Amino acid sequence: MQAFESIWQNSAPVIATVLVFSLLLWLANWLLFRKSDQQDHEHMFPRQLLMLLLILVSVIALVISLPIAQDTQIQILSLIGLIISGLLAFSSTTIVSNLVAGAMMRFTHPFVTGDFIRVLAYSGRVTERGLFDCEIQTENRELVAIPNNFLINNPVTVVRSSGAIVSASLSLGYDLHHSDIEALLKQAASEIGLEEPFVHVTELGDFSVTYKVSGLLIEVKNLITSRSKLYRQILDVLHQNDIEIMSPGFINQRKLADDYRVMAKPQQTTNKQAQAVAEDIIFDKAESAHQHEEQKNQLNENLESLKQQLSEASVDKKDQIKQQINQLEQKVVEQVERAEEIKKQK
Repeated sequence: MQAFESIWQNSAPVIATVLVFSLLLWLANWLLFRKSDQQDHEHMFPRQLLMLLLILVSVIALVISLPIAQDTQIQILSLIGLIISGLLAFSSTTIVSNLVAGAMMRFTHPFVTGDFIRVLAYSGRVTERGLFDCEIQTENRELVAIPNNFLINNPVTVVRSSGAIVSASLSLGYDLHHSDIEALLKQAASEIGLEEPFVHVTELGDFSVTYKVSGLLIEVKNLITSRSKLYRQILDVLHQNDIEIMSPGFINQRKLADDYRVMAKPQQTTNKQAQAVAEDIIFDKAESAHQHEEQKNQLNENLESLKQQLSEASVDKKDQIKQQINQLEQKVVEQVERAEEIKKQK
């Protein structure tokens, strides 16, 4: 009997520790990974990291509660610390720096999925923001993974979602008055949908004047197509007004009349063929990721609104609101699955 009581007294702290931390881990797993609150992979990583820390604390608490000599406990804890230190030492410092940079960018929010960014020689639309790297889709439809540490250590240019400036530069002769050219360039910018166009004289060269026309583009996802449209429209407007565009050093061995203008003949097109927008082909993955991000945010806002209504609703309306909440939660799960599909696209 005394032997049984001795065993029970020695085992009681261990059993209590196992029960308490088992309950704690089960509760943490339910709160962090419950199905109704699923998130995509990059949002799940911090929760997984927190769960790993809880498991580590549980192991340490279990070792401390074991009925063994204190010297043995210290040796076991030292062994655990040595293993953890070895893992960190053998891990690349680049991985750690990228992880810290990724966490920093989630706090500062320099850009979001779908934004146009440029960092040194890399430019494109953001398709994915991970904890270790950021993936962009370039104008050649290529996917480029840029380490987060690189983004933190270099200036990042972000095109504002509220609108971007589209510009074009060209050189014309001194025989043309600048006020006439400015009016025509503003006309070209307005005709392709650019708002508040303006013109700057950027250089007075030896043989020509350099003009730069700019305008505000609201629909930034069509940035590349709008630049091309601006160049085409400048050609059409200037040629329609009998203004030729050529190099100041142009030499032609043919004998031409004095009033001859070197420019394409205007074409009257009544039925313009519909052309595919270049951005729909180039940035297909970026656009899908951007639309998914917006839909997910909208679903989360609607879900929070319904939960608020549920707490204030009368008894007869609560069942209806709960049904709507369940439907939205199912859609959130579908959005998570769709996000994983988009990330796997190559």
